[in-house]
Amino acid sequence: MPPRRRPDQIPVDLAIERDRVIQLERQVEQLTAQLAASRANQNPFQALHPETSSDEVEGDPQPRRRQRAPVTDDRVDDRTEDVRRWESGMRTEVPEFRGSMQPEEFLEWIGIADEILEFKRVPANERVALVATRFRGRAAAWWQQFKLARNRAGKPKLSDWEKMKQKLRKEFLPHNFTRLMYQRLQNLRQGMRSVDEYTTEFYELLVRNDIEETQDQLVSRYCGGLRTQILDMVNLFDPVTVTEAHQRALQLEKTLSRKSNSGQTLNFGGGMSSRNRASSSSENTGSRPGVSASSGSYTGPRNPTNNVQTPRATTGGFRCFGCGETGHRLSECPRPAKRVLFIDPAEFNEEDAEIIEEPQSGAEEVSEELVDGDTGTMLMVRRTCLAPRTGEGEWLRNNIFQSTCTILGKVCRFVIDGGSCENIVSVEAVRKLGVTTEKHPKPYRLAWLQKGGEVTVSQRALISFSMGTNYKDQMWCDVVDMDACHLLLGRPWQYDRKVYHDGFKNTYSFVFHEKKIVLLPSKPSEKIKAHSDTTNLLSYAKFELEIKEVETVYVLMGKETQADMEVPSAAAPLISEFADVFPEELPEGLPPLRDIQHHIDLEPGAMLPNKPHYRMSPTEHEELRRQVEELQSKGHIRESLSPCAVPALLIPKKDGTWRMCVDSRAINKITVRYRFPIPRLDDLLDQLSGAHEFTKLDLKSGYHQIRIRPGDEWKTAFKTREGLYEWLVMPFGLSNAPSTFMRVMNQALRPFIGKFVVVYFDDILIYSANPEMHLQHIREVLCVLRREKFVAAAKKCVFMTPKVLFLGYVISGEGLQVDESKIEAVRQWPQPKTITEVRSFHGLASFYRRFIPHFSSIMAPVTECMKGVKFQWTTEAEEGFQQIKEKLTTAPILVLPDFSQPFELHSDASKVGIGAVLSQGGKPVAYFSEKLSGSRVRYSTYDIEFYAVVQAVKHWRHYLFHREFILYTDHDSLRHLHSQEKISSRHASWSAYLQQFTFVLKHKAGVTNRVADALSRRVNLLSTMVVQVPGFNSFRELYDSDPHFSEIMVAVREKKNSEFVLVDGFLFRGNQLCIPECSLRLQIIMEIHGEGHVGRDRTLQLVKASYFWPTIRKEVERYVERCRICQVSKGKATNAGLYRPLPIPTQPWTDLSMDFVLGLPRTQRGCDSIYVVVDRFSKMVHFIPCKKNY
Repeated sequence: MPPRRRPDQIPVDLAIERDRVIQLERQVEQLTAQLAASRANQNPFQALHPETSSDEVEGDPQPRRRQRAPVTDDRVDDRTEDVRRWESGMRTEVPEFRGSMQPEEFLEWIGIADEILEFKRVPANERVALVATRFRGRAAAWWQQFKLARNRAGKPKLSDWEKMKQKLRKEFLPHNFTRLMYQRLQNLRQGMRSVDEYTTEFYELLVRNDIEETQDQLVSRYCGGLRTQILDMVNLFDPVTVTEAHQRALQLEKTLSRKSNSGQTLNFGGGMSSRNRASSSSENTGSRPGVSASSGSYTGPRNPTNNVQTPRATTGGFRCFGCGETGHRLSECPRPAKRVLFIDPAEFNEEDAEIIEEPQSGAEEVSEELVDGDTGTMLMVRRTCLAPRTGEGEWLRNNIFQSTCTILGKVCRFVIDGGSCENIVSVEAVRKLGVTTEKHPKPYRLAWLQKGGEVTVSQRALISFSMGTNYKDQMWCDVVDMDACHLLLGRPWQYDRKVYHDGFKNTYSFVFHEKKIVLLPSKPSEKIKAHSDTTNLLSYAKFELEIKEVETVYVLMGKETQADMEVPSAAAPLISEFADVFPEELPEGLPPLRDIQHHIDLEPGAMLPNKPHYRMSPTEHEELRRQVEELQSKGHIRESLSPCAVPALLIPKKDGTWRMCVDSRAINKITVRYRFPIPRLDDLLDQLSGAHEFTKLDLKSGYHQIRIRPGDEWKTAFKTREGLYEWLVMPFGLSNAPSTFMRVMNQALRPFIGKFVVVYFDDILIYSANPEMHLQHIREVLCVLRREKFVAAAKKCVFMTPKVLFLGYVISGEGLQVDESKIEAVRQWPQPKTITEVRSFHGLASFYRRFIPHFSSIMAPVTECMKGVKFQWTTEAEEGFQQIKEKLTTAPILVLPDFSQPFELHSDASKVGIGAVLSQGGKPVAYFSEKLSGSRVRYSTYDIEFYAVVQAVKHWRHYLFHREFILYTDHDSLRHLHSQEKISSRHASWSAYLQQFTFVLKHKAGVTNRVADALSRRVNLLSTMVVQVPGFNSFRELYDSDPHFSEIMVAVREKKNSEFVLVDGFLFRGNQLCIPECSLRLQIIMEIHGEGHVGRDRTLQLVKASYFWPTIRKEVERYVERCRICQVSKGKATNAGLYRPLPIPTQPWTDLSMDFVLGLPRTQRGCDSIYVVVDRFSKMVHFIPCKKNY
């Protein structure tokens, strides 16, 4: 047998294991004692990191192994125990703090930090250093700045944790946080929330406010915020503690929720049940408006609360909530037929409490039928009254009742609308179903808001319809043209059937033939068909009429939304890499303090302004208050004690929202101005030549990304009704703000400006010749923005596009175009009625004057309307006004200047004005025009043409000065500009100015110089004169006796000639009036030619445009040749004919060419010229000296 082990004997393996455990415990105690003993000699770094030995701090890669000390049972003292406690390896750390400006987050972090510091028993002198290691982001930046400021001021380091918490509270909590928390506690009401939710917020606010009150006071405060019906019931139990009141409220909430679900009616404040609504409508003169949820009163049906606790077991001494007697519960009440709700006497009058009759248990009950929409053949009609489905159950909240019914065997769509005063059937349903109509006994007019017009209701029809299996009805309906549905059931149907509407379920119920009918709504379809091919809008006049006729008008206004940023696939990885440059919102806190801040230097001795705040409407004031609080929460402004102040105001933006601005005119008057240059728009556009890829970046709130110079914040103070604030970032409205912004942008993007970047304030345009190079350019710019901590508005940026809208122009590889939106504004501009309106139009049109040939001359009549004291809109002004609109609509594409190619300058002039065109490669670069006024109108033709050349060269000097250009003019005398011996003083100054330039002057006849020639002439002066000559009525008699037209008249009457037509007795050849042989032919030619004494061909063209006779060409030529004025004023130059090439020689010295070289210095023999003889075959040349005069 194996030996038996005694009960007290321990196995060998277990004994060995126990000895090892004891030995390890002793080693741990020994190491702990050594650690405590060496604590006083450790530096702070080792104190915070006990696992790092001194050898490791010195950098020894292989720290020496410590000798194991003998095991002892000595205990460490209390201080050692405390130190070991907070430096233990337990993973409990103070959470990171990033400087959040949300008070709840900050206070929660403070509480957690206190708990952890107490739990770990961190020494008081080490708490600040330990917590500071957990600062991140804005908090870390604030801590570094705080330490630097104390160091500069010579103050010691902050080591008291309580003082540090005070500093943190001052920095990261709003100044009025304590007051706001107390106000929240004072105004705390349960409202529509559950008891648990209300209680949670109650305890949180107690902690935040550090309230010290007795239990009775706390119970009163807690119960005072409960809903009225729960409060009255809780008071019956007279709770002693808040916990007891909470438990009672939970029980009552669960009871009310259960009763509500069981079908018993809960009502108060003048409401009605579905059963007695119709009967009591005559007695109830009006219901009191419901109280908002913030006041704690119950205003309507709510969802039952599921998260309630089960009531505790109680004794039988309860009071019934129904009859008020003791000894039984509400569920056991012997008289459940009547129910009285407890009403807060402070909220309601005694008459508002309503007794609602419930059905007796023994009463006769009616059966209930749930009626859904009918199905079958659908009579289609377009639907517009529904909204797209958003989610399960959510569609009930935003959709009116709509379903289907059956009319004459066809399924039709119907709508129940309590706002309609009549029952309505659509014209389309009546027509398709063949319903008989009759004359309406009381016709009336109906206005559809959407269609913007009125219709007369003069027909009605008796409509029989059915819903489900048991409800069949008929009623009179007015016939109206509508497309929302086929049948609209309004107030008459609801009144006659005593309909009850469940607003939560959107169902309609009523009793029909002793059966309860419940109509269920249909879900909206996922797709909505367009109800019309056109959009009908409400006119302004109709809107004014609606406002005058009714008290309340609801208008739906469309709002243009900003589309999301479209990123091409090639740029998507790059944008993802720099996602921090495109945040959704501007980062909270202050931007970095860069080298350039906004300086505000005031004039010495100037009086500081102190302006009162502007008065505003309640809506405007609330919006201003909201924006101020938002800016304050972001850290952009702070409260101020500045001695100067200016008012704040709201400016409407394009999208209908408001922008807060500061009226800084008073402070700007005493501010020293700095003249940093703002870039010219023309200079920016000139840099874009040759670019085909464009990217536009728009900074988000660019001004707010620049700091105010420390110490100048008080100079930006502004007032509102709530108080005085000052800016920490650069606001709008300061005089030197644009210069500061351009300085910052130029400093940041200086390496790229002029190479592939142009900057105009917060708009950055990147341009490149090809996509590969463009991606590299975008990366370089985004790197700079990230380095400088700038952020851009993603929705306003455009990436890698061949065409971009920049500063009002559309820029592409083809050139410069007009922004269509601006042109649309000019095109739809109404006729000006005042001088101010004329100036507004003139300013908008002048922005695009570089696109309009002869802009000054066309706008001259409009400009004249602005000079007089009394406004007078003339016919000439209207013609110029309409002509500007037309020319902007057809504005050409202007090419961007290429400075490597020569420029061409075309100039011309007239008595009205001068004009010029700068072009390259036959395409216009820009147009220039100037209206002649004063003494220049009396210049001679030569002087005006000369003046046009000088002014055009001055205007485009920056284009023409660097290299040779070609100057075209249609004035032949200007070719001898540099060879005149005697010139006037005016010509001398002009000639001296032109000698700075290198150009080739070429003459271009006016016929071929059409571009510049059109610039200097008014179109309305070139219109054809309409000749009105008495005696045209005699043509009817002369046609039959005319040798040529008599035969044509016979053919026309017999309808054998389709080329001629007879109208009112006058014969026409197309649009030409036929003139019979008479003296009026010569009179017509004389009047048309005498208007401008144009040449033969032009006169013939003008005459033939309106008239016809067989010998028209011969008579026009004869008259023009004999015109006395033309003979005196015009020469008789004849055409030289075509040039012919010389014959090609076949042998030397048989065909020679000769020429003279004159004007040479005289030789000793008196020769001053060279006679040059060239053999055209061999090109051999003989130079023979000779004399000019023999």
